[in-house]
Amino acid sequence: MSNLLGVPVDAAYHLVSALAGVFAPMLGGLAVAAAIIVFTMAVRLLVLPLSYYAFRGEKARAGLAPQVQELRRRHAGHPERFQRELSALYQAEGTGMFAGCLPALLQIPFFSVVYRLFLSHRIGGGANMLLSHNLFGAPLGSHWLTGAGPFSAQGGVFAILFVLLAVVAVFSVRAAKQMAQPGGVLPAGGALPAGGPLPAGGAGRPGGTAQPEKLVAALGRFLPFGTVLMAAVVPLAAGLYLLTTTAWTVTERIYLRRRSRR
Repeated sequence: MSNLLGVPVDAAYHLVSALAGVFAPMLGGLAVAAAIIVFTMAVRLLVLPLSYYAFRGEKARAGLAPQVQELRRRHAGHPERFQRELSALYQAEGTGMFAGCLPALLQIPFFSVVYRLFLSHRIGGGANMLLSHNLFGAPLGSHWLTGAGPFSAQGGVFAILFVLLAVVAVFSVRAAKQMAQPGGVLPAGGALPAGGPLPAGGAGRPGGTAQPEKLVAALGRFLPFGTVLMAAVVPLAAGLYLLTTTAWTVTERIYLRRRSRR
């Protein structure tokens, strides 16, 4: 284990183990899985201020839609000039095209810790006892295509995980679309309606002024479903982390959007 992740993995091991010890009298064999879920929720609470900041940034960008459309019309034949003006506009309003990505990026170290936690057979000089626990018969350290295989009871647990991740991804895309306001401005993680027309003013031409926004739109449509692919190659425990954090993200977006309308 690298020295860079050694200390946080050790700390996470003791924290998850302690949480599992608390849940064991109530949940029995599901205690470690519950501890992972609670650990994930604690991570999300930790980055909650940044999530709120990102939400405000997305809302601010959506409110700039008329100005962005005007810039696009004015600089339809000069994409470089449009991008400079667009960046200046976002900077003046304290936002940016990828403002909503910050909370997700900050979770990468935590996900890496969970991944290593259930990948390492020894932690802190001793055996990793968490690997001996399971979720409905599937070891938390197992992978989809290893062990009993995809057509076993273990594979069934992974299949349920994949379905739940896909459902959460659908809600994530819908929530992002609802966040988008009139105009071509897309929130980070958002998407234009499938097959919808692109704004006029050169946006539909190759190399046109809307290329970065089209990139964000494409990412918004497909990235949420990337969690299903990721869960297929990481330990079950890491997939459980992915399911919890993506479900939290969708719930958080819906709550913040409804609250902002009051």
